[in-house]
Amino acid sequence: LTTTTTTTTRCYHSTTPSYETVNITFLDPLEKEHTVPAEVGKSLLDVAHDNNIELEGACGGELACATCHLIFSQEMYDTLSEKEPEEDDMLDLAFELTDTSRLGCQICVRKDMEGMVVRIPDDGY
Repeated sequence: LTTTTTTTTRCYHSTTPSYETVNITFLDPLEKEHTVPAEVGKSLLDVAHDNNIELEGACGGELACATCHLIFSQEMYDTLSEKEPEEDDMLDLAFELTDTSRLGCQICVRKDMEGMVVRIPDDGY
């Protein structure tokens, strides 16, 4: 009998601040770029809110909606942690769903995200 343990790193609102930042660019639905400092360890939803980027996050990052839906490049998407089944369920409700869609509340900023561009889809507003 073999047991496999999978460890998932999740970001929480109570994550101890690291104060180390990288620059991330949010591309809004009108194709306007917003390059902001993103604290390593914070969720992309929190980074957006900290920098007045319009990314709703109606459930407050509790994985109960799809309003923080983001679209990643294939290269960056391939480096992200595996999706939980609950995230897939929520993404089914998202507008403009793509193969590289993820929820911003589930993605923690990492050092290697320096210079990353992530697209905010048009949610119909």
